[in-house]
Amino acid sequence: MRRLDPHILLSALWLFILLNIIFRDIHQFVLASHIEMLLTGHYNGIKITEGLMLLGGFLVQVPIAMVLFSLLLTRRIGRPVTFLAVIVTTGTLLSSAPTDMDDTFHLVIEIVALIAILWTAWTWPEREHTAPQSDASFPQKKRVRSADTINE
Repeated sequence: MRRLDPHILLSALWLFILLNIIFRDIHQFVLASHIEMLLTGHYNGIKITEGLMLLGGFLVQVPIAMVLFSLLLTRRIGRPVTFLAVIVTTGTLLSSAPTDMDDTFHLVIEIVALIAILWTAWTWPEREHTAPQSDASFPQKKRVRSADTINE
């Protein structure tokens, strides 16, 4: 398997988790019982309030932000932020028990990905290797020679 830069691998893993969370949530909309719970304003016996929706918004921002932060933060800052984000995200995922087999399946996949994130952050090399810049990434100034310099 190809070895990836930790920044890229962490970002890809956070995106993988987000896609699983999103698909699991969308997948529930085909169940009549799920739609009925949403229409009553209660979900799994919990009243859905604006405050609860806001809290959910904050909690889902953690993995969303980590997709970007994993690419931008240095190792010194990125490692502790990643550890904290894994703790918050794991707590969020485990806060509501899975109600059926597909929820359990997605939860297991998400937990395995969080373990991979922890391992990647834990084994992140101390010395960061910067990728060499290709000449294509910087526009080259064409050297225009005047007629005087050509004749000299």
